[in-house]
Amino acid sequence: MSEQQQDQETPVTPVLTAKQAKRANATVIGMLIATGITVLLVLVPVLLNPAPKMQTRNVDVPAIANQAAGDAGYAPLAPELPEGWGSNYARWEASNSSGVPVWEVGYLTPETAFIRLSETNAGNPTWIAQVSGDASVAGERTAGGQTWELRDSPEGEASMVLEKDGLTVVLTGKADLAEFDVLAEAVVRDLGKE
Repeated sequence: MSEQQQDQETPVTPVLTAKQAKRANATVIGMLIATGITVLLVLVPVLLNPAPKMQTRNVDVPAIANQAAGDAGYAPLAPELPEGWGSNYARWEASNSSGVPVWEVGYLTPETAFIRLSETNAGNPTWIAQVSGDASVAGERTAGGQTWELRDSPEGEASMVLEKDGLTVVLTGKADLAEFDVLAEAVVRDLGKE
């Protein structure tokens, strides 16, 4: 092999001068500094603003329940709750993805935890599983003189299920079980009025 062929096959390694190396590194360092400053500028307002608390809209649940009664074919629940409880929404859904018509009310407890009340006269095991977030049965819980089925989900939500007089009521949320009991007792009282 000739010397000329050997030179063509040997890769050439570029040699940078000290000034060239400094300029190449300066670009990278400048980019890292700019990125760090940008992240800081974004984080400051995020960290200074507290997370928003869930706020109660205090919708008129009895009035909306009264309007929904004609479509529902039963008197939807509008339980009277102690001071400090509020409601975010109340709605009648005649058609939804589950195919089960349902009355829903979103409640905020005094500790600002959320519990959703779902009620239907067409409940079935599939609907109960869907509304409770596929929570598994964990036992029973007595509230308002009735035995409720207690369910727990891996996401930390609890559900209480009551089937009474052709109606199925599911309470679902991340509140403390003592707060579930308050709502469950009010539901049982309201069911007794019918």
